[in-house]
Amino acid sequence: MIPWLGDALVFPAVERALREPNGLLCAGGDLSAERLLAAYRQGIFPWFSAGDPILWWSPDPRMVLFPEEFRIARSLRRTLRSRRFEVRLDSAFAEVIRACAETPRPGQPGTWITREMQEAYCRLFERGFAHSVETWEDGRLVGGLYGIAIGRMYYGESMFSRVSDASKLAAAHLARFLAAEGFGMIDCQMHTPHLASLGAREIPRAEFLRQLRELTAADVRPARWPVDGARFAWD
Repeated sequence: MIPWLGDALVFPAVERALREPNGLLCAGGDLSAERLLAAYRQGIFPWFSAGDPILWWSPDPRMVLFPEEFRIARSLRRTLRSRRFEVRLDSAFAEVIRACAETPRPGQPGTWITREMQEAYCRLFERGFAHSVETWEDGRLVGGLYGIAIGRMYYGESMFSRVSDASKLAAAHLARFLAAEGFGMIDCQMHTPHLASLGAREIPRAEFLRQLRELTAADVRPARWPVDGARFAWD
């Protein structure tokens, strides 16, 4: 059995999370901005399917990406140099999270990004905590990602791609932007081969939480998240 959350913005200690399924900690509560921010500060995130109660997770080990370790394959570097695409930040958040929900994924019959989840993260965007990175081609949104920023910590949530390399372009710009702004880590939650190909790796949850506390302590944000994200030169 796992604990059921009440009205108080209190979570169980993450050490109580189950080993199988890895990281399942508790259920219930709501998706208010206050509860979501409290969860992220403690290394906890929501993940559930439509019709299920809200489930909260903190897996061990934790998949993370250090911005300076982002891996740019030769083919992606060619695409970055081609200037075929335009990359923007925070210019179409609602469209990005909706596209992440609607894009089919192999082995997944539906989506965990329910309408309730989309509305919750849009509220965080309005408050300046949620951010998107978008890849555009000829004025059309073809890829992107979204996540949460607290202090010098970025929590990646989901990405989508409608053309080859579109989501990787967004991720490359995000990593370069976060490195320039002094961010220390990107939370990728759980291991996938795609994330590993970009340079993400697993670290023990205890180490993740130690770094998380340091990175979120100041709760400062970049002076700006520029709408035009194409200010980096890719050599």
